[in-house]
Amino acid sequence: MKTRFAPSPTGYIHIGNVRSAIYPYLLAKQAHGKFILRIEDTDQARYVEGATELIEETLKWLGLDWDEGPIVGGPNGPYFQSERKPIYHAWAKKLIAMGRAYADDTSSEQIQKYREECNAKKIPYLYRNFRPENPPEWREGIPLRFKSDPKVRTWHDEVMGDMKAGPEVQDDIILIKADGLPTYNFAHIVDDAEMDVDYVCRGVEYLSSVPNYLAIYETLGLKIPKLVSLPHILGPTGGKKLGKRDGAKSVDEYRKGGILPETILNYLACLGWNDGTEEEIYTKNDLIKKFSLSRVQTSGARFDETKLLWANGQWIRKIADEQGIDALYGRTNGFWPESAKNYDDEYKKKVLSIIYDRLKTLGDLREMTNYFFEEPKIDLTMIMKNKFLKKLSEEELSFLLQKTMQRLETIEWSEEILQNTLNELLVETKKKPAELFSLVRIAISFAPFSPALPLTLSVLGKEVGLARIGQTITALESA
Repeated sequence: MKTRFAPSPTGYIHIGNVRSAIYPYLLAKQAHGKFILRIEDTDQARYVEGATELIEETLKWLGLDWDEGPIVGGPNGPYFQSERKPIYHAWAKKLIAMGRAYADDTSSEQIQKYREECNAKKIPYLYRNFRPENPPEWREGIPLRFKSDPKVRTWHDEVMGDMKAGPEVQDDIILIKADGLPTYNFAHIVDDAEMDVDYVCRGVEYLSSVPNYLAIYETLGLKIPKLVSLPHILGPTGGKKLGKRDGAKSVDEYRKGGILPETILNYLACLGWNDGTEEEIYTKNDLIKKFSLSRVQTSGARFDETKLLWANGQWIRKIADEQGIDALYGRTNGFWPESAKNYDDEYKKKVLSIIYDRLKTLGDLREMTNYFFEEPKIDLTMIMKNKFLKKLSEEELSFLLQKTMQRLETIEWSEEILQNTLNELLVETKKKPAELFSLVRIAISFAPFSPALPLTLSVLGKEVGLARIGQTITALESA
C-alpha cells in the first residue's frame, strides 16, 4: 500500500495540514506500506521561502518519516511538482490527442463578462457553455482546459460513504496554467497515478471537485485510488472551520510553546476519530494498531486548546514516569528561565523532578521555576492577602517563621527529615498545614504555587532556604 501527504509550501504548516498527514501515515504503516511526501509547489505566486523546510522539519519532529520524497528520494521522483513539468505536459498531450483538452486564450476580462451574463440571467456559471469553437493550437503560455463530458457520477468515499453528483457540477477546468505549470486539479491525478498511490486523504472541501477528478481518471483510463474526505477541524465555538481569527496557531508555534510532538500526534489523530473506548492517550504505535477509517466521524471536530494542554500535561508525566526524568530533561532545552543558565544539569534535573507533574507545557518552566535560580522579590501582599494567612498579625507571622527557622537550622537537610520536622512544627504551633506551610512556602518562593514544601526546601538547599526565611522575617518586622 502507498499513501501520500502533498502539502503546498504557501505558508506555515497548520493543524489541519498535519491531520491530513497523520491519517495516511497511519494507514501506510498499518499495512507495512509506504508513505510518500510530495511538495505541491506549482502555485509560484503564493510560494513562501522556507516553507518546504518547515514542512520537512515538522514531519520529522512528529515522527512521521516518509519512505519516498524530498531528501530520501525514491523511484518515482522528482517529488517537487515544479520539477515534474515534462511529465504533466506528456499527459496533457494525451488528452489533446484524444480530443479531451483544448487550448484557451480567452481573456480574463471576457471570462468575467460570461460570469456577469450568467448572474444577470440567474443561471449557474459553467465555462463549458462558452467553450471556444476554434481553439488555438496549444503551446506554453496558453492555458489548457479539460473538455468535460458531464454526466451523473457515483463513487464511494471511505469516510463520507456512497456519493453521487449530477452534470451541473462538472465543467471545463484548467489543467495547465499559462506559466506551463499544472493546476492542483490535474497535477495530483497524474502524480498519484505515477506514484501508485492507493489512498488519497484530503479535506472535505475538495469533495465538490471529485466529479471533475473522476472525469479525468475515466478519460485517461487510470485506476481511481480510495478517496478519503476528512471533516473540517472547527474553531473553539464549533460553528466554523478553524482559522487564524480563532487564534489558530501553526504547529511550529505549539512546538516553540512547549507542546510535545507526541501530544500533537495523539490529539490530532483523535480529533474526529476514536477507537470506541474511553482512552485518550495513545502512542504512535497504539495509533498504528488501532486506527481505522471506519471510525472517522463525518461531522467536523472542534479544536479545544484546553484539551490539548491537558493532553500535553499527561504526556509530560508519562515520559517522566515511564522513561525517567533524564528523558524529559532532554526535551527542556530552551524552555528554562534565563537565570537557569548558571546552574548545572544535575540541579535542573532535581528542579524538574519535583515540578514536572504541574507542567502543562515545557514553556511553563520559565514562570514556574525561576525562584529556584534567582532570588525572588519579596512581596508581603502575597502573605497578607492569602486566604489562610490574612487573619494573622505581622507579629504572629514573624513568630511562626522564626520558630520554623530555629527548628530547620538544627536538622539534617533531607526530604524525609524536613517533612517530619514540619509536621512536628504543626503540633508545636497549633497551626493547620494550610497556615504554616503556606507561610513558609511563600517565604521561600514568593510564587503563586510551588511543589510540596519539603521537596522545594530539599532542592533549594539549607543555606538558600534558611536565608530566604530570614529575609522574609526581616521584611515583616520592618513593615
